Amino acid sequence: MQSLKEKIISEGRVISDGVLKVDSFLNHQIDPQLTFDMGKEFASYFKNKNVTKVLTLESSGIPPALTTAMELGVPMVFAKKQKPMTMKGDVWVERVFSFTKQIENEIHIGKSFLSTDDKVLIIDDFLAHGEAALGLASIVKQAGAEVVGIGIVIEKSFQEGGRKLKDAGFDVLSLARIKSLTNHTVEFIED
Repeated sequence: MQSLKEKIISEGRVISDGVLKVDSFLNHQIDPQLTFDMGKEFASYFKNKNVTKVLTLESSGIPPALTTAMELGVPMVFAKKQKPMTMKGDVWVERVFSFTKQIENEIHIGKSFLSTDDKVLIIDDFLAHGEAALGLASIVKQAGAEVVGIGIVIEKSFQEGGRKLKDAGFDVLSLARIKSLTNHTVEFIED
């Protein structure tokens, strides 16, 4: 997605060889038009998968997941990183390691929001090692539903997440695939 790549180049900041900061448009402040365009891109690619739910992890996955769900005309569900006191009883739980924060979280989804009839599209902001997407896919499997695809805004292709998801048989669309962040420079994989 060319407009996303341009935004990464103009506003992204390479923090290290493994970390790209995009808080000015994706995961702190949101660029609404770019986010709507991302949703259209994901919806167009996955439109023939009969998606019934879009699933993400709070918080940075919510904007692109929401615009994707709007385009597809289906509900969006997000996994919570903290179990609120109002979430009692029937909950799907999975442990997920965050590469960026270097911590493990328990993620929670109320069982009433996923059913065996659901065809789920997972959307997330970043793909590094694949832990978030695999954790969400595990919850979908626990619910007896089907993951029909995984949409990623920015994939760090030099890390193993994309390979892990594809090796597991998932249809993955990454809107921007980064080959390298070496020397504080973003280098994309051209499709």
